Amino acid sequence: MTPIQEALFALQDPAYRAFQCKLMPTVDPARVIGVRTPALRRLARDLQGTPEAAAFLQSLPHAYYEEDNLHGLLLSALRDYGAVVDALEAFLPHVDNWATCDLLSPRAFHTRPPQLPGRVRAWLDTGDTYTVRFGLGVLMREYLEADFRPDYLDWAAGVRSGAYYVNMMLAWYFATALAKQWAAALPYLEQRRLDRWVHNKTIQKAVESCRITPEQKVFLKTLRWND
Repeated sequence: MTPIQEALFALQDPAYRAFQCKLMPTVDPARVIGVRTPALRRLARDLQGTPEAAAFLQSLPHAYYEEDNLHGLLLSALRDYGAVVDALEAFLPHVDNWATCDLLSPRAFHTRPPQLPGRVRAWLDTGDTYTVRFGLGVLMREYLEADFRPDYLDWAAGVRSGAYYVNMMLAWYFATALAKQWAAALPYLEQRRLDRWVHNKTIQKAVESCRITPEQKVFLKTLRWND
């Protein structure tokens, strides 16, 4: 074992491992150690900025799911935009599950560099399940408030995929858009501009959200696509 693998196995929780495996059907259980997220975050903080962390970020692919998550946490902590993008381009092809994908939240993106939207568009165009899901997540986290542009909704609506984990993120994105940009997002449901499954799942998620008003929920229920 490598020193990092030894550190991860020292944090193993067998009961949590069994729980995790049920949540991630796309991951081989043999790749799951079973480390709780708070412990993984503490390990990432201890490693951050060390030569060991730098070497680890260069050592792809990893053997274990928790190594991928640790990689994602270390990558997300990088402050230089160019370094983060380079690291993501190397890492995203190895992401094989929703949990690792959604853990990625690069600190360097929070200032919304001007070149980031173009990179997001490129990720959406790859057709790779978790790269597309990640791109949609960036649009949802970074571009539904102060830096929102209506054409970002078009970018998301233009994604067509048979992948469950892409379509779930599309529904999550549009439900969040309804909460934050109601007037801009609503026509995508009124005009049925999404796939039927994404359309109905968006309404379900919005109706379950505490950020949508009761009056809005009543109206959204009338837009369900049942015919």
